[in-house]
Amino acid sequence: MIEIRFIGADGTMTIVRGDNGFSLMEVAKRHGVTGIVAECGGSCACATCHVHVDPAWLEAVGGPGPGESDMLDFARGRRPDSRLSCQIRITPALDGLTVHVPESQG
Repeated sequence: MIEIRFIGADGTMTIVRGDNGFSLMEVAKRHGVTGIVAECGGSCACATCHVHVDPAWLEAVGGPGPGESDMLDFARGRRPDSRLSCQIRITPALDGLTVHVPESQG
């Protein structure tokens, strides 16, 4: 299992473990991570699973694809490190990944 660290807007860290191949959003929802709303259920049709990838992990995670990039335009507080957690697939290379959950989703 791969360890993922979610840091909430209040600085609280939640450490969860997920299986290879699942999306970051699926793992967050399964473990009740605060702030990951995921209204569309992972179909990249909203921006309510928005996260900021920790700078140390940007290269490993990679950038958003065109559809995700378009959807991120609806995210509150979009930054260069913004991603939709439904579009990040967990792999062994992401063991220890840290992402920051924004104060609100949009």
